[in-house]
Amino acid sequence: MTKIIYSIIALLSFQLSIAQSSETKIDMIASHWNVSQETTFERFDNRETLLLNSGRIAVKNLKFTNGTIEVDVYANSIRSFAGITFRKQNNNMEEVYMRLHKSNQADAVQYTPIFNNESNWQLFRESQANVSFKKTGWNSLRIEVSNQSAEVFVNDEKVMTIDKLRTVQNTGEIGLFALFSNRFSNFRITPKDAIENTKKNNNLPVDSTIITKWEITKSKPYKGEELHFENFLKEEYITVETETSGLLPISKYIKKSSTGNFEQNEEDYIVASTSVYTSNDETKLFSFDYSDKIIVYLNGEVLFKGNNAFRTKGVQYMGHIDINTNKLFIPLKKGENTIHCVVIDKANGWGLIAKLE
Repeated sequence: MTKIIYSIIALLSFQLSIAQSSETKIDMIASHWNVSQETTFERFDNRETLLLNSGRIAVKNLKFTNGTIEVDVYANSIRSFAGITFRKQNNNMEEVYMRLHKSNQADAVQYTPIFNNESNWQLFRESQANVSFKKTGWNSLRIEVSNQSAEVFVNDEKVMTIDKLRTVQNTGEIGLFALFSNRFSNFRITPKDAIENTKKNNNLPVDSTIITKWEITKSKPYKGEELHFENFLKEEYITVETETSGLLPISKYIKKSSTGNFEQNEEDYIVASTSVYTSNDETKLFSFDYSDKIIVYLNGEVLFKGNNAFRTKGVQYMGHIDINTNKLFIPLKKGENTIHCVVIDKANGWGLIAKLE
């Protein structure tokens, strides 16, 4: 009897091992997908394909944690985006996509977390890659996910390592993303057990002068003529923490009133504040950056206004942020001082980063 039990356990373990490493192909037929926007399932180039216009589409009844995700995308020289979404829960997810019209350019492939239905690629300059795409036929995109990291391959060549996936969920729906029109085929997944990460997590900032906590308000539609400093003092604030770099991805904590439509969004704003205490009158250097726009106040007085939005400084201007981009010498009075930053955003990444030295 004992031998039979051990044999059953061994068989179940073997079946589980196979299930954890076997490839599953998701057919390009409507019954396998949650269709909520304009899509066309049709035979093309001797394949079953999905032609997806702007939007996201998820596989029915399938959750993904770790493993490999692969899809083929038909070559496209017209401006468009085609990629994979995974670990989707509500309006938060991870996303990697190819910009096939950007072949041989620095931002041909991009990774972004989606927070509250908003893309954040401007905030993660390090998560993009220069890739040469095929001009005809099919380009393959593969993502190998292990816990909080991932590797990205295009046409079987590794093009990017994502050291830290930014959303907090470790499982969720899986599917496809297109902005404008792209054709997909041969979508498949291979679930795998994650390899344990031996690296120690270090949550300490890389620079002790970085501001790592902010008090922020809820989001409101931005109307410049209605912005008055005295109203900031009446707002309710919540305390949020930045990433170790000092980056505050605002959409992670705050939902905008206008989301998901990229440059067609309306502008929203929040107020982020931090307090500085000094024992004497002194001047400190405030280094910072932001997306898209900012108004900086010190003790109620405007010190700076700026615009760092996508394409504001030319058609190729990306609007990435760097903590050393803007510098202000700010005169602090003895006692408590307060810096208020009105951060205004339309699309592509709502962020703030700063240090005081």
